[in-house]
Amino acid sequence: MENAKIESSSGIPDFQRNSSSQDSSGNKKISPNSNTSKDISRALPNNTDAEKGVLSAMLQSPDEIATEAIQILDPNAFYVPSHKVLYELIIKLSDEGKPIDAITLQESLMRENLMDKVGGPSAVLDLIDFVPDASHFEYYVDIVKEKHLLREIISTCTTCINSAYTHEGDASQILDLVEQNILDIGDKDQENTESLTMKDHVLSAIENIESMYENKGQIQGLATGFRDVDNLLNGLQPGQMIVIAARPSMGKTSLAMNIAEHVCVDQEKAVAVFSLEMTTQDLVQRLLCSRARVNSQKIRSGIPDSSDFPKLMKAAGELSKSKMLIDETPSISIIEMRAKARRMKQRDDIQLLVVDYLQLMQSTTRRAKDNRQIEISEISSGLKALAKELHIPVIVLAQVNRNPEERKGGRPRISDLRESGSIEQDADVVGLLMRPERYADDDDEKDDLEGEATFIVAKQRNGPIGDVPLTFIDSQIRFADRAREQEH
Repeated sequence: MENAKIESSSGIPDFQRNSSSQDSSGNKKISPNSNTSKDISRALPNNTDAEKGVLSAMLQSPDEIATEAIQILDPNAFYVPSHKVLYELIIKLSDEGKPIDAITLQESLMRENLMDKVGGPSAVLDLIDFVPDASHFEYYVDIVKEKHLLREIISTCTTCINSAYTHEGDASQILDLVEQNILDIGDKDQENTESLTMKDHVLSAIENIESMYENKGQIQGLATGFRDVDNLLNGLQPGQMIVIAARPSMGKTSLAMNIAEHVCVDQEKAVAVFSLEMTTQDLVQRLLCSRARVNSQKIRSGIPDSSDFPKLMKAAGELSKSKMLIDETPSISIIEMRAKARRMKQRDDIQLLVVDYLQLMQSTTRRAKDNRQIEISEISSGLKALAKELHIPVIVLAQVNRNPEERKGGRPRISDLRESGSIEQDADVVGLLMRPERYADDDDEKDDLEGEATFIVAKQRNGPIGDVPLTFIDSQIRFADRAREQEH
């Protein structure tokens, strides 16, 4: 992340030069004589000796140390401008395959007309013997990186303070920016995708194709636990937004939680669930009944079978060991959800996120307040962006309108999604859930159709579409693969 500019030409932070008077809006300005400004006016964190130590070690051991340093140390980590210039020239020499020593470095400085900027030839010669032992290189690097990290924190916070004072955007947007910038600073392992060349991307794609060939027959993404769904989707892929849509009481939550349970318990991966409609207690009770394969209606009525208790205890033990994180904040905004999900990813390494359900979320921007379509569009695009940012699949539940009820059999279409335009566009996969028994004309037909369900993959950005037959076990609040013999 680039450092924000925090000093004026006078070398004093911009916001520090405010007087202690009030501006025309009545806002109190920071005085240069206040305790706050005294703290801010201190020199930015740096250690020039550690920087010189890094450069000295690189010149003493170019083949080993210089190569390692270039991979782990950004030029912006150097506080002293002359040190940054020298480091960038060493990188250039390395990229050109030239030897790295005092002579080649001085030659490069003269050719680039940079000798005066580093203090002359003597500055380069002084570096060679600045440290007696190049083996301490790693300690010097750690010091340089730590000071750079502190400067970036100061820079980011300064930018955020200025944005808050000048009211640049909504407060919620500024808060989101603050959190994102701080997380970017702290994420030391974050890959800089912008630096990758097309060659890098092509090699990665070839490796992926080779992996699929070597593991043919195995799904590449997260398994859902449903055989035919996995075969059609090839599992849930990182960065995907998967929409599961249906009319109320079709089993959207049940299907999503069945998938979450399989990922969390059977695959032992952390899962985050944002439940905007149901309480955590209700959700966990459903999970227990579903996992234990017991009659949930009997459990709710307080008349379970004696054989249910061992099953429930076994399910409770399995769920207790798993890492399912449930947040039941009602009407959560996309900004708040994104902040929480980032923390969950950083702290618990979540591999799947479930949102139940999209239309209960809200946007906090001004332009979305009076326009529901704009609000849904912002929420939908925000969820897709979150999937890409965290590099995990995000399952989003959504309601469809009443149109299926007017059709024979109640088959939903992708156009039935409420405020559907943006949802359909942002989603990588749209699955429509249908249970024909809900639209049966009489009791006999309802009995014939009991338990039948279809997961209609109406959109798949990188794969085929089609219908997946499932069975819904109502008493256990659970979907299952439809038996082969049942389909014929």
